[in-house]
Amino acid sequence: MKIVKQLAILLLLCFISEIISKLLPFTFPSGVIGMLLLLLLLLTKIIPVNAVEDVCTFLTKNLSLFFLPATVQIVEQFDVIKEHLLPIIIIIMVSTMLTFGVTALTVTLCMKAQNRIRGKKNAA
Repeated sequence: MKIVKQLAILLLLCFISEIISKLLPFTFPSGVIGMLLLLLLLLTKIIPVNAVEDVCTFLTKNLSLFFLPATVQIVEQFDVIKEHLLPIIIIIMVSTMLTFGVTALTVTLCMKAQNRIRGKKNAA
């Protein structure tokens, strides 16, 4: 019963984020809104971590299952895709490298900022 309650919390947040996404005057992914809502509720302790922890752990461990439908769709539509395979591969490679680079830069900047903050706390 605990798992059902945790799953119900996540599904309710997904439903609320869908409504918010539809009400916004601009397009914004409901998945991002849902994650932000969950983060906000966890940070404010309105929802304690243990209220969703088991389901989140299960979903994270089985994340690869969520990619199966997309993979099957790609295989089914390969006749359409094969005409544009080279540009698709190039786009995937470039965007992956850009993502790696931006992530590394962000981590580096965050580490430098944390070190500066620690340095100021130690000096005071």
